Amino acid sequence: MTQLSRRPVVAIIGGGFTGAVLAANLARNMPGHAVDIIVFEPRERLGAGLAYDTSDPAHRVNVPAARMSLLTDDPDDFLRWLTAEGEPRDDPDALAADGNLYPRRTAFGRYVGDFIAPFLASGQVYHCRERVVQIARTGGRWHITADGSAEILADIAIVATTHPAPCAPQNISGALAGHPRFVPDSTSPGALSVIRAEDRVFIIGNGLTAADVIASLRRSGHRGPIAAVSRRGLRSRGHATTAQEPLGDFVVDPSRTARTLLRRVRLALQQAPAEGRSWHAVFDALRAQGGGIWRALPVAERRRLVRHLRVYWDVHRFRVAPQIDAVIAQGLEHGDIRVIGGLVKEIGQHGESIIAEIRHRHTRHHEPMVFDACVVTTGPAHTSILKSQRWLAELADGGHLQLDAVGLGLACDDQSRATDRDGNGNDTLFIAGPLARGTFGELMGLPQVNEHAIFVADRVARWLEHQSRLGPVAKTG
Repeated sequence: MTQLSRRPVVAIIGGGFTGAVLAANLARNMPGHAVDIIVFEPRERLGAGLAYDTSDPAHRVNVPAARMSLLTDDPDDFLRWLTAEGEPRDDPDALAADGNLYPRRTAFGRYVGDFIAPFLASGQVYHCRERVVQIARTGGRWHITADGSAEILADIAIVATTHPAPCAPQNISGALAGHPRFVPDSTSPGALSVIRAEDRVFIIGNGLTAADVIASLRRSGHRGPIAAVSRRGLRSRGHATTAQEPLGDFVVDPSRTARTLLRRVRLALQQAPAEGRSWHAVFDALRAQGGGIWRALPVAERRRLVRHLRVYWDVHRFRVAPQIDAVIAQGLEHGDIRVIGGLVKEIGQHGESIIAEIRHRHTRHHEPMVFDACVVTTGPAHTSILKSQRWLAELADGGHLQLDAVGLGLACDDQSRATDRDGNGNDTLFIAGPLARGTFGELMGLPQVNEHAIFVADRVARWLEHQSRLGPVAKTG
């Protein structure tokens, strides 16, 4: 890739949802080709990423379509796009009983792609379909090398990559290595195709990914029994059947300890029925006020919150679409799906059978179980992010990056600038998306990630405008 212009260069590493929305908003903030925006993303299209680059018809958005607009001042934008595209087509189940649309994820991925398409067509954004392999600081700029022919110098680099892949517990991955139906990462395309219709399936984890796996298996014709185990046996909850206004104010005189916050949440939950509302309304308030709640907590209290309460937050905050929830509820009622709270004490192979011993959480009873397949859905290995890609490890070794103090991603300041090993923010290196949630808190739901991408685009545009007033950016190489 040859750099011919004298415009500043912004390199965005990762072109999934976060990277695409960030690039589009930066282009909107700086019209007239004032900056070269290069997005490194090996996938064919921008905007899909791991979440929306799926053709599985069982995979649906977990948020009603009415709340998924990319334009914060136009909440109906996605709904209009669906109508214009004739969506949801061939999908009679998309409309839930509560009147909300939950289209397939592939449709939302196309919507994000259409959002950034004009900026690609105009040349304001360039999609480099290569994978970054190295980033080094060179003469005050970032020398970025990809696995093809791309090699550029960027004035600003933005880390917008996804979470690291799930990491199976070592005792499980070691014991089941080589088994033909051991699936250590269910997010890999076609990973579940090894599972046969009558197989007894063991799922490690009970969150959103486990729900997706169950829905995908049942839709593909799987009929065998499924058992999903997690430490507490809590599965992701469904949405409220009727619309409710959020309930609770947690940012006026905010809590300074996790314990105080928990007391306030419990009190709001007790008051909800008298207001004609359910727990959903309280968690909607927590979600909307998440940034303010998080910023008020000292780092030690954030750690305590993550360590003791995160699992309870996750299963109530990250809800499954009603269509997926119905599949799981039906299986639980019929007994062909089990949700178990406990630990895998022993696991191994006997021929092609998987033998597991589960110690139940409350009774301490040990239950031997036999399966034909095992799927790991334990979620991203957050603490392994710096080891997940070589260029991240090298940036950390160079002192430019570090893990955040809470263990959720990469350290950054309140401007989303990466903080170095001395805790200083770097004006030319930003963290965007869920990897920044150690600082910003609620950065997993799509509306919050969208708002954060807009925030980072604004911060970068302001820095570039400030630099332009100081004089032209000198280009070398």
